[in-house]
Amino acid sequence: MGRHSLPDARSAGARRALSPRRRTVTIAAAVVVSVAAGTGIAAGSGLLSLSETSCDNTPVRLDLVASPDIAPALRAVADRARRDHVTSDGRCIDIRVTARENAEVANTLATNSVAPDYQIWVPDSDLWVDRAKGSGDGVALTPAGNVALSPVALAALPTSAQALGWPAKTYTWAALAAATGNTDTVRLGAADPSRSATGLLALSSIAESELQESQRQGGDRRQTGAGQGADGKAKTGGGEGAGGTRAAATARLLTQRVSESDSRVLESLARDGAGAGLTDPRSNEVVLLSEQAAFRHNSENGGSAKLDLFYPTDGAPALDYPYSLVNQSALSTDESRAAMRFMALLSEDSSYRTLAEHGFRVANTPVHDDVLLTAGGRSPQPYTGEDARPPSTEAVERALGLWTMSVRSARLTTVVDASGSMEESVPGRGGQSRMDVTKASLLRVLAQFTAEDELGLWEFSTRLDGAKDYRKLEKTARLGEPAKGGGTHRERLSDAFTALKPVPDGDTGLYDTALASYREARASYVPGKFNALIILTDGSNKDDDSVSRGDLVEQLKKLADPERPVPLIGVAVGPDADRKELDAIARATGGAAYEVSDPADIQSVILRAIMLSASESAADTTADTTAARP
Repeated sequence: MGRHSLPDARSAGARRALSPRRRTVTIAAAVVVSVAAGTGIAAGSGLLSLSETSCDNTPVRLDLVASPDIAPALRAVADRARRDHVTSDGRCIDIRVTARENAEVANTLATNSVAPDYQIWVPDSDLWVDRAKGSGDGVALTPAGNVALSPVALAALPTSAQALGWPAKTYTWAALAAATGNTDTVRLGAADPSRSATGLLALSSIAESELQESQRQGGDRRQTGAGQGADGKAKTGGGEGAGGTRAAATARLLTQRVSESDSRVLESLARDGAGAGLTDPRSNEVVLLSEQAAFRHNSENGGSAKLDLFYPTDGAPALDYPYSLVNQSALSTDESRAAMRFMALLSEDSSYRTLAEHGFRVANTPVHDDVLLTAGGRSPQPYTGEDARPPSTEAVERALGLWTMSVRSARLTTVVDASGSMEESVPGRGGQSRMDVTKASLLRVLAQFTAEDELGLWEFSTRLDGAKDYRKLEKTARLGEPAKGGGTHRERLSDAFTALKPVPDGDTGLYDTALASYREARASYVPGKFNALIILTDGSNKDDDSVSRGDLVEQLKKLADPERPVPLIGVAVGPDADRKELDAIARATGGAAYEVSDPADIQSVILRAIMLSASESAADTTADTTAARP
């Protein structure tokens, strides 16, 4: 199906909903069957029964936590289910819906193995489910389908929309970012991408759009990022990397105009599209917003306060509202089946109408023009369908790291395993060794940082420097700092990464290295920056003369200071690495360990780890800067 145009004010009818990351109720049905195993066929048991006039037994009570935007619609369906005596196995279902911020729920599930006080979770995006899974040690989630959809777009007050040529003029994501990137022309606002899927999807789309445009034009911007110089050595350029120049500029702009939540973004809009409120420098004229949020805003406001929507021509990613069972193994059979009964109820026509009344779309069902028109869409702005792809996982992780570094500059010491096993070849990498691929990935990481970020480099093996298992190669300093002999610290660090080599017959001296490098990182803490220690290793400790693991963990716990946090981020590379060992060490400092089977994935894992470790402090910074906003 090709791209369609939105209706104008005179048309009526329906359009096909877009369906990125489509999960239909077929998934839900599969879960229903698995839950029902051993207790009879689902339909025959009454699991999928129609509404009953009465309930034979005590209702099955379940608590559902939902994203604040969709909670009212789910609550309306749950209320109707109680009134209509909808049953599962002859027992009424009693679903109680509570609205909670997605980021807070995801972070709690990722870091707490204790089951929460609810059994169902419906955030606004699969991005939160991915974050909740964290390193795999949190509360288990069982996906059961998707409830609704809402594309992400750019909403503008009428005067600004007219200045940007709406509705006749269309834009890609990259072009929209460029057109709204000058605060003297138009004021762009968004919700904090570390706390808002809308903000993150939009920022990711901008980065990916820019990369695609630069590739189409033959100007691959990677040559200004991590390319090669005339001497053949890897260079890192200005710090944004491929497809990141406009995204980085947008991120830096948004740090000045960011709101802590999607609802606060709407509150940041100028009070009157004709100009009232624009004298306040904190007021925004255009915002990154979901279609449903624009629908709700326009339903509650009239006249020049209404918003117009720009749907980017290279596809609108969508909030997809996944439905997950929380800690399903702890649920009784009745609870699991009741949860799936409610999911099935959400796929009925009456529930679809309720969702539409609240401004949502549903995959594979027609979208009525009233929803689109109320949200602010007009022809020829595209809005469907097959071309509406979510940003890639790599783009999302890159945007998360980019945002974290834009909110708070970083001070990172990187410690790289130089043991002999790093010489082993990586399958499918044309004979490249683990060290070769690791270096290339680290150079891409380096390209993501700005001149104000501070980075340093250590290497380690056994007895690398006399009796020491470690050696400092480059101090942790500002990348833009002039280096002795010319150039900058960034260039010296790039050369040091490139020169890394495995030590023949060297083994993994992990424990002494972790303790020494953490002591220095802790002693050189810089207030106002995100301080962290990153250790990459492809093995476990092999130095019998080193401190024991128990002593190491105890000493790290004593060194760690919540008021001056320096989390240790561990990256276990390859099949011989022990992530559990590394995770135990990292958690003593408030950090965590991550596992990669291919060293090429180091870049995305480090950026994700930085984002997860820094998101709480970045959110605190955002809250401080937005507290006085209207």
